[in-house]
Parts: sequence; structure tokens; C-alpha cells
Amino acid sequence: MVYSLAASTLTVAAPLGCDAGPAEGAEPTAAPARRPSGVLVTGADEEMLVLEVTEANRVVVRLPRVEVGQGVTTAVAMMIAEELDARLADVDVPLADARAKGNQFTGGSSSVTSLYGPARELAALARAKLVTAAARRWHLPARSLHTRNTKVVAPDGRSATFGSLTASAARITRPSVPSKPKPASRHQVIGRPTTRIDARDIVTGRARYAGDLAVAGAKPTVVARPPTLGGKLVSVDSRAARAMPGVHAVVRVAGGVAVVAESFHHAFRARDALRITWAPGPLVALSDAAIRSRLRAAVPRLGNPPRGSAQTEGEFEFAFVSHAPMEVLTAVADVRAGHAEIWFSSQTPMDARESIASAVGLPASKVQVHVIRGGGSFGRRLNHDAAIEAALISKAARRPVKLMWSRADDIRHGRMRPASHHRIRASHVQGRVVAFAHAMASVSESHPGRGLSAQGHARDGATQAVTPASGPLPSDSGLYNFGRVSGGSGSVELAIPLGAWRSVDSGTMRTAEEIVVDEVARSLGKDPVAFRRTTLRSKAVKAVLDKVADAGDWGRTLPAGRAQGVAVHEEYGSCVACLVEMDATDPKNPRVTKVVMAADVGTAVNPRGLEAQLMGTAIDGISTVLQAGLHIDRGAVRESSYADFRYARQRHAPLRFEAHIMPSRREPGGAGELGVPAAAGAVANAYARATGCRPRRFPLDF
Repeated sequence: MVYSLAASTLTVAAPLGCDAGPAEGAEPTAAPARRPSGVLVTGADEEMLVLEVTEANRVVVRLPRVEVGQGVTTAVAMMIAEELDARLADVDVPLADARAKGNQFTGGSSSVTSLYGPARELAALARAKLVTAAARRWHLPARSLHTRNTKVVAPDGRSATFGSLTASAARITRPSVPSKPKPASRHQVIGRPTTRIDARDIVTGRARYAGDLAVAGAKPTVVARPPTLGGKLVSVDSRAARAMPGVHAVVRVAGGVAVVAESFHHAFRARDALRITWAPGPLVALSDAAIRSRLRAAVPRLGNPPRGSAQTEGEFEFAFVSHAPMEVLTAVADVRAGHAEIWFSSQTPMDARESIASAVGLPASKVQVHVIRGGGSFGRRLNHDAAIEAALISKAARRPVKLMWSRADDIRHGRMRPASHHRIRASHVQGRVVAFAHAMASVSESHPGRGLSAQGHARDGATQAVTPASGPLPSDSGLYNFGRVSGGSGSVELAIPLGAWRSVDSGTMRTAEEIVVDEVARSLGKDPVAFRRTTLRSKAVKAVLDKVADAGDWGRTLPAGRAQGVAVHEEYGSCVACLVEMDATDPKNPRVTKVVMAADVGTAVNPRGLEAQLMGTAIDGISTVLQAGLHIDRGAVRESSYADFRYARQRHAPLRFEAHIMPSRREPGGAGELGVPAAAGAVANAYARATGCRPRRFPLDF
């Protein structure tokens, strides 16, 4: 259901009220929007897609999502090319500015799922109008024409590019041919492994990120931050810094002291010349051991097990984890007396505009947010800490600024996956699990007013509390036929900046559960794969498990110290299985040598992109299970870079990786976060089988 806009070129949109014009820094091939002279409403949805066919024969789709490396622009371009019968090379997908209405949320593995219908309907309507325009030009029946390679073709061989037809197509209100999307059986683009449309731009440096933008007058800016989380500025002597060459301004902000300079080199040198006295943050008395103790105490008690049952139990600890996207947080801000303009990568640009407007004291209608591609996110760009801070610095310095958080800034003061503690018990009788209980507690942010500001910095008066809850946990979705499933959750409130990390709760909860499933199988004397086959409820999950077991040669003989591990997960309307082979002959330096994954996500719009997503989740599982986490030492994050936040590098990557995409014609499910729990669970289970131990704290080297 879309709007058709009468304009000098064919433009269709969903729905009315889309902002016109791409942001600076959007894809450089994007054509500017043209202002329609009239509107004919045929329907509406909340995705607010805008498609334009230009006279230069470019198909431009202004996308209300952000590209952060997940390939959503390629997937949408494929949907549009499929329905238009356009060449993929002729489709441009710039990112839309923040809007006042609609859905611009990028997260929850929802982009392809939510856009699949609207994008195809949009393109199908455009195609119908173009065909009708050609039929009128040639005085031929519209049904006798067909489309290919961004052209309309007549039975006698005549052809016309979409661009040559766009002006006349824009005036058509009732197409002469149906405008319904194609059935899956006719797909030629969707489902075909495709290289990303922006791949060459990325590897050649043509792709532009926030740090690449040349906004008039915007000067490089960095912030001196406290040594502890939530530390407070007591005093600052900035005389030496202000006297240094290239320094334009030094201003106080909520999180510290900002330096605006001619270059980042000048800014960092001046930042280091500041003489600052800090008051410690509210967590200065806390370190990892105390936090773990509080979490353990906050886990709700498990109920009594069924009488006569045997128990397989475990308690599991997961550390804080940084998002650490390759591109550090960067935002350009120009805040004037009556207007603000911000450029940054945002998964929630509509919320960001409201927050920025509130922070700088302007109505939201006076704040323009340009969404720029991001170099990774994993949930980090759901929050807009850097953009708010950049806006406040620009307002205080009375000039445009280009703020960059250093790697240490984001790891030590940015948002992180919360630490958590899990208690699981499986009760079994005569070889069958009859009850499964999973209770957990995680760190949660202190409430506004006594916790964290919008910029992620702690305020005074943060307190710690335990809030127990009861009822099934999010992962208790009936994956296994385990009889009565129960659980509960608690929390420990601390003034720590937290954020949704890829796969959110499932990345820890399902990992712990899959470890217990392996241990139940072992206690019953059953093979882990065979046990899962007899207890899984879903045929689709059984199918992906069978696929990895077959492709990965499950059960093959391996030397001492080496083993296989397996795990499954179901979420977002999709499911996945993962098989891992590990060499743990040196238990302190285990190496994953092989990963085989199989996924059923319904229609895989771009199987090559899905394979890349699964490969990334395998690295996430390897990292967070074996070696990557954050320590809290006396109220401060110990790690500060990739050197000590030890995410997997090339030498830790599996020597062999396989991804198997299960065929399906149902509509797409989610995929971006799907593989993390299965990969993490398989890595942990492989380590347990290789070493004979029972891993309980993650990462293992903590």
C-alpha cells in the first residue's frame, strides 16, 4: 500500500509526509528528491519508503533504515530490482533523514522482515506505471509489453528506458496492468547470492562515514573523561591547553571537558595538557567479585523439582561486553540559535532527534538529523550518546564540531552488554526431561534521576537494588519438549551505561541452556545430537541440526584434546544450528578450527549476505565464550582497546567455515542476530567435550 506522487519524474512513496532530500554523506550516487506537484493517495504503511525513477535511468530508494555493515541496502536494492526488472547496478539506496512519523528503527533483526512487503509493493506499482506509459506512447496493449534491464520492451523489439518514461509515468493514476508483486516462483534476483552493492566503495574508501564529512566550519573535537564510571569534574586548569597551537575552544560538558581544535592531532594533544581534578564515580568501591556476588544473590530461587527426579544443574556467569564497532562513535553537529543540524549513524534517528532537541532546548521541528552509514554497530548505535554530546558542545562552543569518541572512550565510558548470572536445573526421570527451570539476574541501569544521563554518564546518588521477577524467561519458547518450564529474573541496579548487544538476552540465556542440554545428554548416556533430535519440538530446527551434523561429519574420531560441539537456536521467525570443532590440546589457548552453520530464515533475500552474517556471529561466539569481556576494577573499566578487550582476530578465526541456507518460499524471518546463541553454545560445548571440564564463567579466561 503506497502513495503515488505526481511529479516531474515518477515518484512513489509510503506514506505521505516523507522528508525530501538525502542527507550530506548519504550514498554519493543518490539523486535529490523532487517536490511533487500533487498527491494521489492509494494507501499507506508506516515504512515511509520513497522510490524515484530519474530521467538518468536511476532507481533511487530513500531508505528509512541505517546501513551499519549488515547489508540492508543491498537486500532492499535486490527487492526493488526484482519487482521493477531493473539492473541491480541501476538501483541506488541512500539513507533517509530522521522523520516525524513512520518506522525508522533498525534493530531486532527486523529490517528485511518489515521491508519485504512494502519495498516490493512500491516497486511493483512503479513498474505498472512505467509499462502503462510505454503502452500509451506506442499505442500497444500494456499486457503485450514486458520489462527487463531497467527498460520496457515491446513485442516488435522496441525498447524505452525507465528514465525516458518517468515523466509520463508520473502522470498516470490508474495503471493498465496489475501492480502486485511477483510470486516467489518467478524470482530472478531475490534468493540469488549477490555481492554487496557498496562493496567497491567500502574497499576503495569512497564510502563516506561521519568522520569523512566536510561540513563547513566543523572542527575536530575530543573529550577528556573521568578515570571512573560516572566520575565528576571538580576543577580544570585549561590555560596550557588553550595556549597550544590549533586549539579553538575548551568547554565543559556533562561527561568532562571538550577540546575543539584544527585537527584531531591538535585536539588530543590539548586534551592531554588539561589539568583536571576528578571526584570518583558512585561505583568506586565495586569490582568484579562484588558485582558477581550481588548478581548471584539476586537470582530468584528455583522451585522444588518433581518428586523422584534426578537433577542436572549449573550456574553460569557472563561478563560485561563492549560493542566495540570498528568505526568509533563520531558525530558532526551545528547548533545555532534557532536550528540544529546533526550528522551521525543512528539506528533510532527519530528518537535521536527528540533527545537532541530536548538537550539543546529547541523544538524537534528545528532539529535536522542526517543518517550516515556506520562502520559496525551490534546494537551500539541504538543509543545516541555521541550525537547529544556533540550538539551540546556545538552549542557551548558556538561553532560546528566533529566529535570523535576514541576507542578508549567507548570501551571505558560507552554502553555494554550487562553482566549476568544464571541458575539452571533440568529434572529427568527414566531418560526423559520432565521439568526445566532457568532463573537469572543481570545488571540493569539505575533509574533516571539517580543513575545515568542521556549521555551515559552517572549522576550522584546511584543506588543498588534487587528487583526479582517471576514467570518464564524470554528464551523459554518451547524449543525442547522438556515438560514443565519455569523461571524468573532479578536485577542489580548499578550506574553503568548499558545497551542492547547483538542477540540481546538470547546470547547468554540460550548459551547457558545449550550447555545444560549437553550435560543432560551426557548424564543420560546419550549423544548430544541424538538427544536433541528426540526432544526438539520444531521440524525446522531438527532439519538445521541434521544439516550441520551431516555436513560437519558429527561424531567423527578426533585426537585427544580435540572435540566437536553443537547448539541450536530459534528466534525472529527463523532457526539455526551450529557445529564447532575445537583444538584444546592447550586448554589455555583453545582454537576453533571449523564451524558449520545451517539456517532456515524463510526466503533468504541475499544468501551471500546471510552467510556473512552467520560468519560474524561465529566470531562473536568464539570471542565472548573464549576471551573477550570487560572487567570492572574499583568503579572503572579496565580495558581500553582491542589490545586488552580481546575480540577474536584473524588468527582465532576458524580455518574452515561453512554456511548452509535451507530452501524456503515463506516470507523472510530475522537473521542478523540469529546465529550468536547457537555459535556461543557450540563453542562452549566443544570446549567442554575437548577438556572434560564444565565451563561456567564466560569468557573462559576471566
